[in-house]
Amino acid sequence: MAYETIIYEKHDHVAVVTLNRPDSLNTFNRLMEAELSALWAEMRNDDDVWVAVVTAQGEKAFCVGVDTKESTAEVDSMSQFERWKEVPGSAVTARQNGCLKPVITAVNGMCAGGGLYFIADSDIVIASDNATFFDPHVSYGRVAAVEPIALTRRMPFGEVMRMALMGSAWRMTATRAHQVGLVQELVPQGGLMDKALEMARILADLPPLALAGTVEAMWTSLEMDRQAAMDHGLLLAQRNAFTEDYMEGRRAFEEKRKPRFNNR
Repeated sequence: MAYETIIYEKHDHVAVVTLNRPDSLNTFNRLMEAELSALWAEMRNDDDVWVAVVTAQGEKAFCVGVDTKESTAEVDSMSQFERWKEVPGSAVTARQNGCLKPVITAVNGMCAGGGLYFIADSDIVIASDNATFFDPHVSYGRVAAVEPIALTRRMPFGEVMRMALMGSAWRMTATRAHQVGLVQELVPQGGLMDKALEMARILADLPPLALAGTVEAMWTSLEMDRQAAMDHGLLLAQRNAFTEDYMEGRRAFEEKRKPRFNNR
């Protein structure tokens, strides 16, 4: 499938998804949302993809949310009921589209507003040292809710509240984002994709069913109480014990050699 707003590349079990609207600060419009949703569905069913990297074109911005020029015109044409249901950005991430393969998000430049969806739903976030994070909603008279609520899973509540309440007046630096756990690793600006691909290749060398099961166990645990999450995690671990990759891992350990996984 050909895409207009994103670039999709795949090699050696690693998929790279690049937001490709740099002239609009990589904002997402209806077309990008539809293309991302279709891509995650394709990737979900592609046994040749074991891990994904999400990044963006240009150095100025990773993504600053919804394209307000397009969305304002669209919303103005809607009824009040349609506006109430409208949630831009509800289908742009792997998690939102039910794709449970590991996702590494590589952030360059500004990440703001709806762009924070990608951060909130990522498994691992790395950022260049020029990255900044902020939520401008309240600065424009809007309630900051969905994105900051999602971020409470990734960093302390007080840090989320500062970002949500201060709007455009305050931007979290890449260093601070790393300090509070929003970002797992910082790299010099020119080395962002090298590091992202290095990490992706490490994951792509591991058993994909075990990776997907781990992603599923960890993300579903956030919606459960502790005991239910532990029970569900145990079921996922037991299910994985019937796979060929599990048995190959055991044989390789006993034979003191590198495993040869094949996604079965």
